[in-house]
Amino acid sequence: MSPPTPLPDVGAVVIGRNEGAALHACLYSTAPRVAATVYVDSGSTDDSVAFAKEQGVHVVELDTSAPFTAARARHAGLQKLLKLNPSLAFVQFVDGDCEVDQLWFDTAHAALTAPGIPGGEKLAVVCGRRRERFPEATTYNRHCDMEWDTPIGETKACGGDAMMRINAYQQAGGFNTTLICGEEPELCVRLRQAGWTIQRLDAEMTLHDARMTRFSQFWKRSVRGGWAYAQGAAMHGKPPERHCVRQSRNTWLYGAILPIALLGLGWITYGISLALGVVIYARHVWRVRNDRVRRGDDRSHALAYAKLATIAKLPEALGQAQYWLTRLRGKQATIIEYKPTGNTTATKTAHTGEV
Repeated sequence: MSPPTPLPDVGAVVIGRNEGAALHACLYSTAPRVAATVYVDSGSTDDSVAFAKEQGVHVVELDTSAPFTAARARHAGLQKLLKLNPSLAFVQFVDGDCEVDQLWFDTAHAALTAPGIPGGEKLAVVCGRRRERFPEATTYNRHCDMEWDTPIGETKACGGDAMMRINAYQQAGGFNTTLICGEEPELCVRLRQAGWTIQRLDAEMTLHDARMTRFSQFWKRSVRGGWAYAQGAAMHGKPPERHCVRQSRNTWLYGAILPIALLGLGWITYGISLALGVVIYARHVWRVRNDRVRRGDDRSHALAYAKLATIAKLPEALGQAQYWLTRLRGKQATIIEYKPTGNTTATKTAHTGEV
């Protein structure tokens, strides 16, 4: 079989930090399909930089003059890509722990270049289905896989893996490199405000390896999510956008206000408030579970997802509090990392049962 033909007007930006074997799979899946690939490294201590160079991939090594962030890495990667090939029209952003489906490049490119689609010339971003590589390994991995299964069609935001129209990216001002998380939805807000649209296609896009084997990892990931909600609401929460306002309020309610109120009233109500709390949170679990079932999820998986989604309100509230405290103190935010770095042995062992 002949090798796939690279798309001449598409480049790729891969970002990573100590991704190990996952980066190898990512670059193998990306480099042959695009005109040029740039790998941006954020202080790796493994063989990431050396491996990328061996593959003929252009490498940008971020220095410590500013904090490492995914937004900074992606933006720096695109600037390098355009220096190498100024004629590129599209860029595929992908995280280094993801492997890109080989059909995705053609599917995404066709969507962005399809003639005769009303409003198609204003399509700025396309994304597809990001799947967890080992969803059965842990309940946390499956939670990620289900969380990423969002509706098909026009949408308000994309994730870290997406193909973008470069002139739209530039018109909107690109990623805000100071954000430690939530940078993709924030960019999409500005894109939509400039008249561009975002589409989620009914197509496989990437395989991701969350490597979440411990509750502490899930907790940190949820803290990061809460930070993103607070940050999004602070930046674009005013009408008509109301970005992240509903999620932020929901988190404060279930993650802080209700727990504090119910516990505080416990001694006055002789424990009745605590029993009421059990009912309130059980109702929340059941509502989320039913929503997932309506989407077609397995009932047992839907229930597990709902339980974790409800538990996550506590660390999400903590993340919101951390955002506002950091902002009020005028301190520099630092990235919140939830996953181990390096190879994928832990996840594969959990998946296969090998020792």
